[in-house]
Amino acid sequence: MCSPALGGALNQNSPLDRPSPHGALPAYWVGPRHLAGDDGQLYDTVADALTGLGWTALTIVRGIHREPDTADVIEDRPVLRSTVLHVSPDGLRWAQWMLADEPFHLGGLPIAWQVCAREDASDMTARWSAYFTPGLPGEAVTDFLLALDARRGSATFFEGPEQVLTSVTGNGWFRDVDQPAAGATDPTFTSHLSFGEVPPLIQDGDPAVLAIGPQEAGPAGWQAWSQTGPNAPYLWAASFSAGVPASLVAAFTASLSSPAPVLRRVLPESTKDRLLRAPA
Repeated sequence: MCSPALGGALNQNSPLDRPSPHGALPAYWVGPRHLAGDDGQLYDTVADALTGLGWTALTIVRGIHREPDTADVIEDRPVLRSTVLHVSPDGLRWAQWMLADEPFHLGGLPIAWQVCAREDASDMTARWSAYFTPGLPGEAVTDFLLALDARRGSATFFEGPEQVLTSVTGNGWFRDVDQPAAGATDPTFTSHLSFGEVPPLIQDGDPAVLAIGPQEAGPAGWQAWSQTGPNAPYLWAASFSAGVPASLVAAFTASLSSPAPVLRRVLPESTKDRLLRAPA
């Protein structure tokens, strides 16, 4: 289970120390947002927002650094992995940058951010988790975290799926023809939203999940993804465990589907011909 760490150490390979890849590239206002990519700045965009909210950033180093024992050892191979963890002031919510820590994959893409929440400080495990891959607009991930930071009270309680669907249909997306109460797609049929059984490894704190038999359907949660064609690789993916409040998913999907243009210098190769753009 994703759990908050309380210790930290400096790491020169932390995303905090990475130079900006943009240089002197021209900037554009582009749309639609869900095809605009992350501008190569997914860590910085989200981390800057969390710093502004007063979340604490910790760089965690795990593993063992072994010194050579004999002259026969040609090379010292340290076994070290690091991750950057951002923790809310109340300690009940945290966001973990996963790319430096050998993350698992979602839709063939590595998880970049994992976000978790718990009920109270005595609970050492997450009540729910949300996962975001590279390629997602940083604005959408940030809006999810802003909604999480503003949320008070229980980490989980039942909220129906309708508000999630309304958040995208209000921005011009269409409900799924076969499952109008559980899915939607953008007008170009590139990006999709679906409510159903979550993929393997998606963590949720509901103890009932542990009692599910091999022939039983698993818990249902929201999934979002984008690809330019049926057999094309995924551009990005996001997954929300069953316990993620629908209002938080709706904050993400409303931002993702927003018609408002976003500022970009690095355009995704696979979608740049589909983007409307104007010089900034």
